[in-house]
Amino acid sequence: MKPTLFILAAGMGSRYGSLKQLDGIGPGGDTIMDYSVYDAIRAGFGRLVFVIRHSFEQEFREQIITKYQDRIPVEVVFQEIDKLPAGFTCPEGREKPWGTNHAVLMGREVISEPFAVINADDFYGRNAFEVLARKLSSLGGQQGKYCMVGYRVGNTLSESGGVSRGVCSMDEHNLLTGVVERFKIERKGGVITFHDEEDREHTLAEDTPVSMNMWGFTPDYFDYSEELFVRFLQERGQELKSEYYIPYAVNDLIHTGRASVEVLDTTARWFGVTYPDDRDGVVAKLRALTAAGEYPEQLFQR
Repeated sequence: MKPTLFILAAGMGSRYGSLKQLDGIGPGGDTIMDYSVYDAIRAGFGRLVFVIRHSFEQEFREQIITKYQDRIPVEVVFQEIDKLPAGFTCPEGREKPWGTNHAVLMGREVISEPFAVINADDFYGRNAFEVLARKLSSLGGQQGKYCMVGYRVGNTLSESGGVSRGVCSMDEHNLLTGVVERFKIERKGGVITFHDEEDREHTLAEDTPVSMNMWGFTPDYFDYSEELFVRFLQERGQELKSEYYIPYAVNDLIHTGRASVEVLDTTARWFGVTYPDDRDGVVAKLRALTAAGEYPEQLFQR
């Protein structure tokens, strides 16, 4: 069974104001998300599932899904602020949904096969989709055996300033033991440095694995996530800005021994528009990849 690609796109409307303003950053006017879909198809993913909001459903179907639907089956699910487990209600004054793992939970009614989770607006690279598809294709019928793509930190930096990354620790079997957020990561004089919470500077090896929110799960993850979301809401559900992130659930499952997460190495270079000045660099990188024959000038016929 081919794995599914689950794309977190519920925040697109708020980030761009209108889907009509999605940035055509590639040489042929393609968006970063178009590159992810293109790479996923050629890596062997068999279906796309998007999580969006009802407020821009029609626009999303007309402008986004029509590009892909003749190439791969596509489904849409919805993340809304009041979509909560029985017995819970949204506190008055809360304005935003409940985070990335709340978004993942929206897929439980339509996904019954191994699946990958990615952000809509990050460039992940061909090799990352290949290694993830290969691993997910081997997981049919298993439970509690998850994975994530661990990018080499040197392949994820911005030329415009320091970035924050989730630095991964692993055991001798490449199983994730924890993710620690590090700040102000940048290359200085050929050395990668970061700052800890007390603003002390440290160094990182070029190939240190970091999480860029590219995960692989089997369907049992939905049951665990629902259970942990109930606990999260009991503890933090009245906070107006609390968010139920994927690492919250993953770390709990690892530390309680209910699941393992294999860290998959990739040679791919991640990039995105962290700073406004990053845009020109992303445009140049996509042009270079196109010139090298990695991608056609226009990914999908319009």
